[in-house]
Amino acid sequence: MAFGEQPAYLRVAGDLRKKIVDGLLPPHTRLPSQARIREEYGVSDTVALEARKVLMAEGLVEGRSGSGTYVRERPVPRRVARSGYRPAGGATPFRQEQADTSVRGTWESSSEQAEACATVAERLAIQAGDRVMCTRYVFREAGEPMMLSTSWEPLAVTGRTPVMLPEEGPLGGMGVVERMRAIDVIVDNVTEEVGARPGLAEELHLLGGVPGHVVLVVQRTYFASGRPVETADVVIPADRYRVAYHLPVR
Repeated sequence: MAFGEQPAYLRVAGDLRKKIVDGLLPPHTRLPSQARIREEYGVSDTVALEARKVLMAEGLVEGRSGSGTYVRERPVPRRVARSGYRPAGGATPFRQEQADTSVRGTWESSSEQAEACATVAERLAIQAGDRVMCTRYVFREAGEPMMLSTSWEPLAVTGRTPVMLPEEGPLGGMGVVERMRAIDVIVDNVTEEVGARPGLAEELHLLGGVPGHVVLVVQRTYFASGRPVETADVVIPADRYRVAYHLPVR
């Protein structure tokens, strides 16, 4: 193979991808069989199989048991807004968005005490094994799962206070800033790092994805005078949503 020349399976996958994008192979159309790909492109069975694997990994096609491989419906990405703005009454960004009557959003959550793993402990500047409150969320739009979130708060900060459970009590659901303020912890900074990775099996099961789908992960941490008081992983399916930031100019 000459320098810069693509392997045969990538060239075949690229041609099939172009046909899908251009609409020559529209959604729900059966992808040419392995034998047909072999004949049409003059390649081996191995090359034809690897080309199909590439398209599946990219989420362009899906296998149907006993039926073959079909072009997937390509969703139009929707926006998930991230903003530093908070109304005087207090609310999380998701709850602000759901206040729009044109959006039908719901969520469910569960909290439990746990020991901080090494990664969470580093993010919260505590010791591995220290007690934290772990809260898991599933957010839905019009009944469709659209976002997951897992948050951790050090019980050294919130333990034995009215805000120990993020979704219960007088300030349940009001968001980290307002809840912390109620116990005289003033949040003055928040950081978010956005990355992408293949979704974990349990994440894709909850989000309605298939193995190999990529998710966006927003790693968020709230600080009070330099001390981390909450950290969370927000998981969003990359093929259905885009993360949009609205940053105030100071």
